[in-house]
Amino acid sequence: MLKLIIGNKNYSSWSLRPWLALRMANIPFEEELRPFVDHGSHDQFRAFSPTGRVPLLVDGEISIWDSLAIVDHVAETHPDMWPTNRAARAYARSVTAEMHSGFFELRNVCTMNCGMRVQLHHRSPALERDLARIAEIWTTGLQRFGGPFLAGDRFSIADAFYAPVAFRLQTYGISLGAETDAYAARLRALPPMVEWYEAGLAETWREPDHEAEVLAAGTIISDIRRKA
Repeated sequence: MLKLIIGNKNYSSWSLRPWLALRMANIPFEEELRPFVDHGSHDQFRAFSPTGRVPLLVDGEISIWDSLAIVDHVAETHPDMWPTNRAARAYARSVTAEMHSGFFELRNVCTMNCGMRVQLHHRSPALERDLARIAEIWTTGLQRFGGPFLAGDRFSIADAFYAPVAFRLQTYGISLGAETDAYAARLRALPPMVEWYEAGLAETWREPDHEAEVLAAGTIISDIRRKA
């Protein structure tokens, strides 16, 4: 059986992507959660990951790191993780790669913290550009391919890669418009997303650097995570 090593569900957007893609494709796997440690996990994670980061997939004698490489590896034997329509598949691959390699301001300012509700201090022009581009990607995909997902009527890897954004919008109280907000709500309502969210809220780990990132971004309105 496949084994997926992930980080804290409250924090780890990169772990969520392949985890959700596998769950939505009904692919069995063993989950191994490695909590982030105070002020950096690189040295400890190097014991199993050459980058010192999560996620990492173990497939027999093969280890695959990086979220995009993981889903691409699994899709070799489960091609329906991508849309079957060629145009939809091309769109899904393009926007997946764009998320994987871009949106740096969104990542840096609106870090993932499922259990927080935060009022941002400031929305920079760079953050506004990232948010506008995400709204454009979502609207284009939904309208071009008919929804309810980004590339048609079936969940695909593209949706998995934008799923952390749905949590970020909730955390930071950001609206992208009626159609896109509805899509984000659909993602959050998926049973595996509900499971991930509830598990994240139940975590009692607190990693100082992740917590500091949220404090730097805005004012904490509420923290609904379980207390340590």
